Amino acid sequence: MTQAPVLLLDTFSLFFRAFFALPAMSTARGEPTNALYGFSALLLKLLREQPGAALCFAVDTGRPTFRHRDFQPYKAQRAAAPTPLVEQLRRLDQLFERLGTPVLGSPGFEADDVLATVAAELRTAERSALVVSGDRDLLQLAHGSIRVHFVGRRGKDAVTYDEAAVRARFGVPPWRLPSFVALMGDPSDNLPGVPGIGLATAKKLLENRESIAELLRDAPTCSPARVGQLLLAHADQLTQTEGLARLRSDAPLPPPPHFASPTADGLTRLRAWFEELEFKSLLPRIDKLLAGPERP
Repeated sequence: MTQAPVLLLDTFSLFFRAFFALPAMSTARGEPTNALYGFSALLLKLLREQPGAALCFAVDTGRPTFRHRDFQPYKAQRAAAPTPLVEQLRRLDQLFERLGTPVLGSPGFEADDVLATVAAELRTAERSALVVSGDRDLLQLAHGSIRVHFVGRRGKDAVTYDEAAVRARFGVPPWRLPSFVALMGDPSDNLPGVPGIGLATAKKLLENRESIAELLRDAPTCSPARVGQLLLAHADQLTQTEGLARLRSDAPLPPPPHFASPTADGLTRLRAWFEELEFKSLLPRIDKLLAGPERP
């Protein structure tokens, strides 16, 4: 029997995406709930589609990371979270407490780095995992036994990426995506690219080169010469951006277990929480999980 994959959840990315994807919802008491509902519905869907899967929730700690230290403009353009979203974030810990599966954060690192660290452990052990996120940065993890389930914005279907799918989409393997970002930039993280280098050029430059260091080594012989000149003129920026874009797999974590399957008791506690939040449509879904897999 095939072992169910470990589900590695990029918690805040998914939570924020749920908030902006769903219309405003509230309890009879007036408490906003759309992000809590959307996140919970996605969680139940994943557990239904992957019977027996283990869970790990990765979270940001709220402290500055090494990226903020090394590059002050990092994500500086992002607006503050809306008040109804902040109010719901305070409730998210209750979901974790009731479910009782691991929640991992690492001061000085982002949730993405936590996911990269756990994914590296699982890849070494040749155990399959599905990273679930709405953040394209995580696509660099999609190789070996790890796939990335990218949750699209409202109206767009989710897409699951393995190494072949990343190559087909970006023209480079997953582990070269940080170099790709260094060339192209990433407005969502406020990371600069090289002016004058477009998508086709970036793909061509990285076709047979593993890193920005190799690219800079070959810059004097690049054709056309203008491209090589651009690379050398932005050498420091390219090196720094590649380092910022590359996920770290050495985030300090608490002792294992780093993931666990939800128990019947945990799901029962979560069901009671759904009742408190008036998530009536989720009750039949969690009841099916509690009943166990259907048998022919």
